[in-house]
Amino acid sequence: MSEGFAIRPIARMESDLPEKFGVPRQAGIVEALEGRIVFEPEFRNPDALRGIEGFSHLWLIWQFSKALREDFSPTVRPPRLGGNERMGVFATRSPFRPNSLGLSCVRLLRVERDGERGPVLIVGGADLLDGTPIFDIKPYLPYADCRPEALSGFAPDPGATLRVEFPPGTEERLPPEKRAALRGVLENDPRPRYQDDPERVYGLDFAGRNVKFRVEGDTLTVIAVEEEK
Repeated sequence: MSEGFAIRPIARMESDLPEKFGVPRQAGIVEALEGRIVFEPEFRNPDALRGIEGFSHLWLIWQFSKALREDFSPTVRPPRLGGNERMGVFATRSPFRPNSLGLSCVRLLRVERDGERGPVLIVGGADLLDGTPIFDIKPYLPYADCRPEALSGFAPDPGATLRVEFPPGTEERLPPEKRAALRGVLENDPRPRYQDDPERVYGLDFAGRNVKFRVEGDTLTVIAVEEEK
């Protein structure tokens, strides 16, 4: 058996989130967040997607491309535990893994035919940042992949959501089709879980805008939505 196995991207994600800050912690949490899966030139054959529109959801196998490291740590500090307790890396979904691979279930919204880039998959609920390499795509099968009786360890639920408030006229600085996704990202509190400073101003890059906000208690208040320079 080979000691090593080289894999290459078959596609890349196009997303409104160019940085790790703000990317949902799990797939499916922000269903309104749309992304485009654009195939690499050698995989733009429509035959490779024949039958895919019969499935509502897909598994994506991808790379934590902004969390690559050479060394191996057997334990990590999950944000869910406040960053204060170590757990085994294989008992978490930490990006700091030996092969830096991620696994996400996304909703297939439609297939678009792009004359130059071939078929493009439009998906909802992805937790991948812009430019993420995708290594494989597989259909989700509810009778095989869904296990209602499964235990969730130290992450039994997605966590509490925040109330989001926009000053008058601020939300309108985003295109209408992007507003629900931004609200979803903010409601799920993009801050590191161990940070709780009501005076701190955070900046989130989203859809070509920089969104500045503060959080106090269970309320997130947007301060400004500015076009990126």
